[in-house]
Amino acid sequence: MKKSKFSPSQIIKILNEYESGKTASEVSRSYGISQATLYNWKKKYGGMEASDLKKLKALEEENRKLKRMYAELALDHQMAKEIIEKKL
Repeated sequence: MKKSKFSPSQIIKILNEYESGKTASEVSRSYGISQATLYNWKKKYGGMEASDLKKLKALEEENRKLKRMYAELALDHQMAKEIIEKKL
């Protein structure tokens, strides 16, 4: 997943500008983002505070790490299982 160049507080600020009445094209042009990015952020983070967004991003990162660890352990387990079966 590509890391955002915007901090959670910046994303919330951008969304607040959009929700306060500026058009999507004005907001996206002023921050150098696509309108699709703005709409995706609104869908994903709309109504959140910056602290909520920080917590969400931290949880998503932890989830990614845990999935990677699980995949490595599952592979190690499978390899150990195959070695044991060969010895029997």
